[in-house]
Amino acid sequence: MKILYAIQGTGNGHLSRAKDVIPALMKRAHVDILISGVQADIDLPFPVKYAYKGLSFIFGKGGGVDMLATYKANRVRRVWNEIKNCPVKDYDLVINDFEPISAWACRLKGVKCIGLSHQSALRSKKVPVPSHSDPMGWAVLKFYAPCNSYYSFHFKKYDDQIFTPIIRTEIREQEMSDEGHYTVYLPAYGDNKLIKFLSQVKRAEWQVFSKHTKTAYNVGNVKIEPIDAEKFGRSMASATGVLCGAGFETPAEALYLSKKLLVIPMKRQYEQHFNAEGLKDLGVPVVKKLNKKNVKNIRKWVKSDQHVSIHFPDETQFIVDKVLEEHIQSQLAPAITKSSFFSFLKLKLS
Repeated sequence: MKILYAIQGTGNGHLSRAKDVIPALMKRAHVDILISGVQADIDLPFPVKYAYKGLSFIFGKGGGVDMLATYKANRVRRVWNEIKNCPVKDYDLVINDFEPISAWACRLKGVKCIGLSHQSALRSKKVPVPSHSDPMGWAVLKFYAPCNSYYSFHFKKYDDQIFTPIIRTEIREQEMSDEGHYTVYLPAYGDNKLIKFLSQVKRAEWQVFSKHTKTAYNVGNVKIEPIDAEKFGRSMASATGVLCGAGFETPAEALYLSKKLLVIPMKRQYEQHFNAEGLKDLGVPVVKKLNKKNVKNIRKWVKSDQHVSIHFPDETQFIVDKVLEEHIQSQLAPAITKSSFFSFLKLKLS
């Protein structure tokens, strides 16, 4: 049996999860890997057969997505050619972690595509939702990587096809301690803004992992490090607390490690606002952005003894086996037209 496992490469969370999903798939079938996106900082320890630029969101330095850079990075003809040339028909099954090229290729060519992602959990009416609406954000969640069936991950098992997070083996095997520092991962903020803000909270030692530097340096009580998955894992495991965006994998890992956690959802990233609501549901504090008003909230959090500890069982092989068992005999999906794809792409980039 041949499986194409397609992974979103914007951000690091999808690739972190893939490190455990891929070995589980390889125990059951021959697996080829596809990655699209240009914002990840993690290398997979497995050969990648297909690498596409895909449909990427480009992080800015002011707390959100850089819309102009995102528009420039996503050329319609290039994306369409990647979809047309994606060889999904060569596989018995396509499993998709919110990856648009293979998802749309499957729709175009009538191939069954199975979603296995966190984003698909947000389709459920049982998950906590943001207080504000975002039609564009919801359209992206719904149409960015459309599949025929969905299996999902969230902080709680809100629905039948939702599982708790996959915690990568490196994190499960970390020796936990408390060395007094705070680990920071806020990739949508520039280093200067983070230094200016965090240096105002002088009671804390901040270890910032940054997408915007290639060398480590210190400014007062703020240490800036380039992204390194192993160092980041060790930093979290030995931290007092974790300050990060409202993504999925990093907050889940912090919860698993029983670390004090505070999140700041990224602007113009509707998924992160869903995640923030889910974390609030667990008792995790959320602040809207880094500004003068929220310095006191960060100080309050540093002084607090707030901990939310959750056990996330290791169910990776069980989940993979469930997906394979239910879809090995699946039939082909209905095809789409070129015009329907272009209609979605115009909506995304407008």
